[in-house]
Amino acid sequence: MVGSRFIELNATSTGVSECKKYFQEAMNDLALTGRKTIIFCDEIHRFNKAQQDVFLKPVEAGTVTLIGATTENPSFKVANALLSRCRTFTLQSLTAEDVVRILQRAIKEEESVYPQTPLLDEAMVTYLARFADGDARTALNLLELALSLTTREGITQEDIKAALTKTLVYDRAGDQHYDTISAFHKSVRGNDADAALYYLARMLQSGEDPLFIARRMVVIASEDVGLADNTLLPLATATYTATQQIGMPEARIPLAHCTVALCNAPKSTKAYRALNNAYAALREPGVAGLPVPLHLRNAPTRLMRDIGYGAEYKYPPNYRDGQVKQTYLPDELVGRRFVEDRDLGTEVDPDLEMGGT
Repeated sequence: MVGSRFIELNATSTGVSECKKYFQEAMNDLALTGRKTIIFCDEIHRFNKAQQDVFLKPVEAGTVTLIGATTENPSFKVANALLSRCRTFTLQSLTAEDVVRILQRAIKEEESVYPQTPLLDEAMVTYLARFADGDARTALNLLELALSLTTREGITQEDIKAALTKTLVYDRAGDQHYDTISAFHKSVRGNDADAALYYLARMLQSGEDPLFIARRMVVIASEDVGLADNTLLPLATATYTATQQIGMPEARIPLAHCTVALCNAPKSTKAYRALNNAYAALREPGVAGLPVPLHLRNAPTRLMRDIGYGAEYKYPPNYRDGQVKQTYLPDELVGRRFVEDRDLGTEVDPDLEMGGT
């Protein structure tokens, strides 16, 4: 690729028409001079998937070599057709030591603006580096905030740390958003109230929408607690309503209440698994289109009644104890069971058998 033309784009400021112009230039270059073209597209996820499709033909034809950079999960943000034509490389976060070196260089460069201060000693710089969680840009933003705070009279390191805590590193639209709610859900499922409250506090402190969390609690109440305790769904629904009506910061209290209740509740995935079993059956050939039995069909007109809709249907409340002999599934599925007798699975965690926790 030595000698190739290098074009740098940013999806936030480049349109499809401009991309097509570069593709045409690349095609001409390749045909006339044999020179190849490399296109580096930063923030490629900012192109919607329809816009990303414009890269398919030139990439597949070898007209250009595309390098796309994104801070998002490409599985969700990059079109599958384009992703399948590319190789994915995951860039790891910087180590705390790497970030410390970056911060030290930045402090030296800023000495003309911010004079040296004992508030930003080695321990404080290390604190900033760890707080940034491997993101150099975030670390520099935190440093800028810390430097601006050092100019205030009477400021202490604890004051700076308190201010930084209010700017927790959290991307409400990216992987942090999904990873943290996933960790919260799994902690509740695993009956670990301490972990669940940690992730709850982390999300709320970082400005996550409390209704987003409350909605997940409603799902947990049915998916994970389910039939083991039917009172948790009304509690979760009430928590959502309370969160909606009172807002933050008070909403954190009912959210914590519901979180601990969900953690402490017995668990049953019987209904959730049964629904998944029914969906699985629908994927079998011919099952989704099986005719509804005639005796179960609605018969609002005389014609429908004349051709047998609703005929021979037995209305259970008219019978002793509501008991009748009657089938409800299509004939081809009679005897098929989707609802299992057990509330949970049957696997045994080997870590428990070895005395693990």
